[in-house]
Amino acid sequence: MKLITGIPEMQREADALRREGRRIGVVPTMGYLHEGHLSLIRIAARHADVVIATVFVNPTQFAPEEDFSKYPRDPERDLSLAESAGAAIVFMPEIGEMYPAGYVTYVEVETITKVLEGKFRPAHFRGVATVVAKLFNIIKPHIAVFGQKDAQQAAVVKQMVRDLNFGLEIIVAPTVRETDGLAMSSRNVYLSADGRARSTVLHRSLRLAEGLIVHGERACPVIVSEMRKLIESRPPAAIDYISIADPVTLEELSSLKAGKDVLVSMAVRIGGVRLIDNAVVRVP
Repeated sequence: MKLITGIPEMQREADALRREGRRIGVVPTMGYLHEGHLSLIRIAARHADVVIATVFVNPTQFAPEEDFSKYPRDPERDLSLAESAGAAIVFMPEIGEMYPAGYVTYVEVETITKVLEGKFRPAHFRGVATVVAKLFNIIKPHIAVFGQKDAQQAAVVKQMVRDLNFGLEIIVAPTVRETDGLAMSSRNVYLSADGRARSTVLHRSLRLAEGLIVHGERACPVIVSEMRKLIESRPPAAIDYISIADPVTLEELSSLKAGKDVLVSMAVRIGGVRLIDNAVVRVP
């Protein structure tokens, strides 16, 4: 496996791979890899000849009061894990490489970035869209793999790829969970033992919503209310939002229609740790 830290070298490598007719897959990450990330690398390997994993804690998607400085980092472990999962190259640039002095250009995806996570983290998706657009321009992949856990991020990237004609395929891979249902996330390390035990309520509330939908409930406020009751039955849990929305437009729904997919999502703070989770449910 090759480690690349400079943009010019990464561009030369990508150009050479394309000239050889190799199909390039990219898996963008912020590092501190876990099985969820590794599953994305393995999926990319099934769709591409060469997999490039990126490891970059992107400062532009963090608000000043958020956890950029303490976000977990372990680059040596990341390199080992990425290689074990099938990455041929890890692109690990420094901040100054991606955002040199005088940098003033950003990518803004409108509408779908103003709801859900965007309502609580207003600058977040501008940073996500900008860094992903830069990575796509640097690496020139044929495919990119993202996780369903960050459903809104995947929707934003898909919209950007369509609107800006990037000409690559976006694959959204299933959320990887712990045995008790908690969605894998680098931020799970922030949870205390008690918080970790209580965090399973997110997945259980999604299962509750799915059960209600499958058994005929069509009123979204009723489903949300039942989810809220379950989450709040394990205090202290502070709910930022619970949403039932169109999975593409992210428009909130008041009632469900048979044969349609819906995105059930939430953000909940447990012991001061902000957790997100979601599920796409087909309405029978």
